[in-house]
Amino acid sequence: MTASVLCAIDISQPEIDLCVLRVAERLARLDDARLDVITVVPDFGMSVVGQYFDKEFHDRAVAKARKLLDKFVIEAIGAEANKAVRHIVATGKAYEEILHAAREAGSDLIVIGAHKPDLRDYLLGPNAARVVRHSDCSVYVVRQPC
Repeated sequence: MTASVLCAIDISQPEIDLCVLRVAERLARLDDARLDVITVVPDFGMSVVGQYFDKEFHDRAVAKARKLLDKFVIEAIGAEANKAVRHIVATGKAYEEILHAAREAGSDLIVIGAHKPDLRDYLLGPNAARVVRHSDCSVYVVRQPC
């Protein structure tokens, strides 16, 4: 039985992850599980690029991501369902933050979208593949387009 589902979405491409969130919501509803939705903001502060941004830039990016995430969840599954969803905005590398959030929340299932792989994905490994390889819980991969 699933008690907690973590759905990972890219808030910068909501049209692509719309069906991913809807699948996650259906799976959570099947077991009356809690639904957590995570999006990850890149951490510019840890790279050479970071020197060109002030701290307020990061804070504004997180605030905007939080607002977009709330709006996206309402549009995808409705305002009433959104009230029970826990929204998570993390900063860092997407796959690391998704795995960290799943461990912290005690998630039983991670739902993540994956685009049709191309050659570079086989060599480098996209975030979805890294989450599948390193997750402590089950991972449901929603193929794009769905």
